[in-house]
Amino acid sequence: MKLKSYFADTIEEAIRLARHELGPDAMLVNSQRAGVEARHLGCYEVVVCGETRDAGRTAASSSLSNVASLSPVASLQVDKLSQDLSELKQRMEKLALTLARSGRGAAGVAFDPELSRLFTRLTDAELDTELAYDLVGKLSSPISQTVLRDELAKLVSVDAELGCPGAPSRVAALVGPPGAGKTSALVKLAVQFGLAANKTVQIFTTDTYRIAAAEELRSYAAILGIGCQVLETPAALARAIDEVLRRDEVLRRDEGRPKDLILIDTPGLCRSEMEACEDLAKLLATRHADVDTHLVLPASMRAADLRRVAEQYAVFRPRKLLFTRLDETETFGPILSLSVRMAKPVSFLSRGQRIPEDLEPATTDMLLDLVLGPPSASLKYEVVAA
Repeated sequence: MKLKSYFADTIEEAIRLARHELGPDAMLVNSQRAGVEARHLGCYEVVVCGETRDAGRTAASSSLSNVASLSPVASLQVDKLSQDLSELKQRMEKLALTLARSGRGAAGVAFDPELSRLFTRLTDAELDTELAYDLVGKLSSPISQTVLRDELAKLVSVDAELGCPGAPSRVAALVGPPGAGKTSALVKLAVQFGLAANKTVQIFTTDTYRIAAAEELRSYAAILGIGCQVLETPAALARAIDEVLRRDEVLRRDEGRPKDLILIDTPGLCRSEMEACEDLAKLLATRHADVDTHLVLPASMRAADLRRVAEQYAVFRPRKLLFTRLDETETFGPILSLSVRMAKPVSFLSRGQRIPEDLEPATTDMLLDLVLGPPSASLKYEVVAA
């Protein structure tokens, strides 16, 4: 199985060249607009996998013949392009077996111009390539915006409830890497779902690693008029949670008091520091019945880094995903892809520093709008004439 890039002024022309060289069983792997440095080769780049015919030239020889005529400056640009293509091909090689099993879906995407452009649209939004293939493989031309949204909505999972069902109090913990925005998100949650709802709010923090982290949270708590307790060990946190749960269960039974809100802030640790929070991870991982753990991640983080950090924090067994910094990116496919791959719902979305305005409960329509654009956007594609 070989992977090869074809450049042409239209996707259809690139696919025709691929079929001529690799045969009718060649399958589309990816299609996108060519970068500026490669625009002279064609407006579109299409990556195809298949068996190379003996009479065909290899991708390397074709690329070298084009590079030979470039100026030194352009050659440097092509070197960067070659590196990018190499990384892309490494990712695509992992998909080869999947594509071979795709049958009708892969063939349909490869040789249907509308499906091919839709696939490009989804991957331009950085939706996971396999998810994009699975989605587009279920569709057939002509494609309406409604049909596309309905199909993508089947992948979306949201849950904007704080706390675990049946627990006497709503207890939520925020975990995540350094700089993800856990503290800001926690304060926004305290205002929106505690104070605004006339609920008693208590903050616990175990972040004694970051300089002045506890003081920052204490300052927020003082301004809001809510409790803030610094707990230096996981054992102390466990005792504090149990004490609150016992107290609130009695108060709710005797006085009909509504559930309080307890929010837990945790330290942000990089991979080399994860051993330092092993006991905290075990505590939260074993309290699924009464602690609702949200993994907080920046939406502006690269897809590969999102996956890496999510794997790193899997030891906490988070129930939900909370994304921050939506205002710092224009591509939102990675957050949906991560939710699907981890089989965990998205809880809240934050797109700024204002407290509490810049945090919203996640909804299916909100995620669809981020990935596809608003429903009013027409599902049309620009076709560049050959």
